[in-house]
Amino acid sequence: MKKTLLFCMALCLAAMHFSSCQKGASRIHGTISSQYNDKRIFLVPLYGPKTAEYVDSVEISDGKFEFATDTLMIAQIVVDYHYRMGIEPLLVVTEPGDIKVEIGQVSHATGTPQNDSLEKWKLATQDYHDQIARLRRDSKHQEAEQLQQEYKLLTRTMAEQCQGTLLGEFLANRFPKTYKRQYPDGREVTIDADTHEEITE
Repeated sequence: MKKTLLFCMALCLAAMHFSSCQKGASRIHGTISSQYNDKRIFLVPLYGPKTAEYVDSVEISDGKFEFATDTLMIAQIVVDYHYRMGIEPLLVVTEPGDIKVEIGQVSHATGTPQNDSLEKWKLATQDYHDQIARLRRDSKHQEAEQLQQEYKLLTRTMAEQCQGTLLGEFLANRFPKTYKRQYPDGREVTIDADTHEEITE
């Protein structure tokens, strides 16, 4: 987990540098099993409206598909809902550059700084879920708690290193450090998300 954290941090620093310099279109080059030929695949904004005005779709041909957009966003690539059973939806950052996408039972996106970093975080997340499921199954609750804290730290640290990018904002929302609580008298206070205690000025 620690090696993964350091690698993610380095990639995020690169993401901040390149994403601040690059301009132009995001080009997504995707592959998928040819059994999905003639089916439609969609590029759906993760946030905001999901109407036809904002959702793009193309037909899969020869096990390939392509999207191009000049809108910077975090989006999800999904197959037509009639055929997506067993296919993992994929998050991508539509930053300028060529993004290589593989869609299948486990999906991947690489080729641009933020997507390379997102892929590393995704792999770390999968590893975390596998490990914590095993620890909980074996009733190793203390080890599970420690692993959870390490994963939270990894995500928060990566978010800080990626500050100023869409990926940084997305990761920061995974484990917010604070949240708001409103009392019946209308008073609103800030609460530490780890200790659940009120933060006083």
